[in-house]
Amino acid sequence: MIPPRQIQDVLDAARIEDVVGEFVTLKRRGVNLIGLCPFHGEKTPSFNVNPARNIFKCFGCAKGGDAVTFLREHEKMTYVEAIRWLAKKYGIELQEIERTPEQLAEIQLADSLYIVNEFGLKHFQQQLFDTDEGKSVALSYFRKRGLREETIRTFGLGYAPDQRDLLIRDAKNTGHSLDLLKKVGLCSQDGSRDFFRARVMFAIHNLSGKVAAFAGRTMSSEKTVPKYINSPETEIYVKNKTLYGLFQARKAIRQHDECLLVEGYMDVISLYQAGIENVVASSGTSLTEGQLQLIRRHTDNLKILYDGDAAGVKAALRGLDLALEQDLNVKICLFPDGHDPDSYVQEFGGEAMNQFMAANAKDFILFKTELLLEETRHDPVKRAGLIRDIVGSIARIPDPIKRSVYLRECATLMEVAEQTLSAELNKIIAGSIRKKEDKAARQPGRASDSGPFIPGDEWPTEVPPMPSDADFPPDQPFPVEPGEPRRQTRGGAVQERDVIRMLIQYGNRTLEQEQVTVAEYILSDIGDSLDSFDDPLYAKIAIECQNMLLSGRSFDHHYFIQHPSAEVSELTINILSEPWDYSPNWEGMWNYPLQNQKMPDLNFDLDMKQALLRFKLLKVNKMCDQNLARIKAASLAGDDESMMRYMKVQQKLLATRNDIAAKGGTVIFPK
Repeated sequence: MIPPRQIQDVLDAARIEDVVGEFVTLKRRGVNLIGLCPFHGEKTPSFNVNPARNIFKCFGCAKGGDAVTFLREHEKMTYVEAIRWLAKKYGIELQEIERTPEQLAEIQLADSLYIVNEFGLKHFQQQLFDTDEGKSVALSYFRKRGLREETIRTFGLGYAPDQRDLLIRDAKNTGHSLDLLKKVGLCSQDGSRDFFRARVMFAIHNLSGKVAAFAGRTMSSEKTVPKYINSPETEIYVKNKTLYGLFQARKAIRQHDECLLVEGYMDVISLYQAGIENVVASSGTSLTEGQLQLIRRHTDNLKILYDGDAAGVKAALRGLDLALEQDLNVKICLFPDGHDPDSYVQEFGGEAMNQFMAANAKDFILFKTELLLEETRHDPVKRAGLIRDIVGSIARIPDPIKRSVYLRECATLMEVAEQTLSAELNKIIAGSIRKKEDKAARQPGRASDSGPFIPGDEWPTEVPPMPSDADFPPDQPFPVEPGEPRRQTRGGAVQERDVIRMLIQYGNRTLEQEQVTVAEYILSDIGDSLDSFDDPLYAKIAIECQNMLLSGRSFDHHYFIQHPSAEVSELTINILSEPWDYSPNWEGMWNYPLQNQKMPDLNFDLDMKQALLRFKLLKVNKMCDQNLARIKAASLAGDDESMMRYMKVQQKLLATRNDIAAKGGTVIFPK
């Protein structure tokens, strides 16, 4: 664990232009730097790096953040890995907090398992390349399959000869533990024989390139012998969260912004050797949610390549709905009968393969519609079932806009009214929501932590109780017009946004005269009004800031950039990357410095106090409007006593409003 103080030292040292510059060619434009965005294809630069605020923002795809965010998005690092990378770059030695004995034991076990698997890889490769049996049986097999030695070594292919305990004896001679061999599945559980025998071997790597497991393909033609056997699941290998070839393919996937998914190990290897490197396989399992999430970390675009026989079609349809649930853009490409991706690329080559995929890859809805229409051509009942099946697939897409587009396309293809399909879609979604709610209701309640949190936690769900407005009697609530919703003002209440901007951007800055931080000043001034924010997101941020201060924790904009809530992170980037900047030309070229204030980034004292006055004015105006509604209601009801009381309150509110307006230099026009 890295101490928070050292994390802050790393963040303070990191320069966004240095970090991004290692991956993107940047050119100076004014005070900022620009380049082609590494997260989406573009010809005109819209990727902006702001050294003054130490952030990046793409105005094309809207990605943005600090140096840590860039490394997490571009290099797919974890938060801790990004901090370590930056610490190494800037020569900062991290003194990580000592781990518990249990944590150390887990780390040591994982390291030991990787070491044993690395031994297994060397053993299998030695048997392949350095023994007569390996050369004549296994190496000749790989060469017949069209593989070059460079490719064989890249993917860690090997050979396990048909000998009872050759690997066990080799392991004992080199000091490896028999218990660890059992653990990773390199020998039988009684320790008497090798697990893989008479098989060509495929090493399965994790994302760091370490060998996590093995798969062995039999060299026997007997039908009773399983074609493939795999290592068991361990602390370092979970089959449904592993994609074969992802370590070799990850850079190409990001470069092409597309992942090709195939069924078999040889499909991956053959395509990779032919220059089609952005390809992975599901490691001999049906496609799983965990595997799709791995793909989603690298690209939003998935192309499924399967055999054109019945089994291949079935496999493609099985994985389709899961992929749609992960909000992936899915295309499907089936190969002609008698061909799979491996055989096709071996016969026709990589260029022909690319041309075939471009010509035959179909959007999922077109693929599924054409496939199933053929089966239901003269059967109206089956056709209705087909339509429900396709709408069911569309219902799995999380993005409502994409759902709408696909629904319209489906209506055209199926010659069915869009309103009919929309009704069916809504029924399916509502049913799905009910099932989730029922499932959640059956689960035992989980206590929520209302305190501050660090990156990785969820929003606190409990909000501390706030005092009610003492000016108003509790017996009569404010009248609300029938059907009037609570106002959602993400873009509207600029006064609220400005207060949150000051907290995020300057919260840890110290005010010279008051000798408190900006956050302490703001929250002490409006602490009783935190429940009066109209925008729920702004309210959550303000309450979270208050909780952090009460617990003795400080924060700056890095905290909010790395926030687990995507809404908070996105808001922070938008605040920090607003397109208006003070031009240095005023002073540098025309010798005309600012007359009445400091430079914008140093003017947070005046900015904050003006923001607070505007915020208070907004809230007092709202209270005035609400109290006028009370006066009107009391008048209509003939309640003279209440009306007089509310009119006195109104006088106090108007006096307060005028005082705030005068301090802020605001002119108020009578209504």
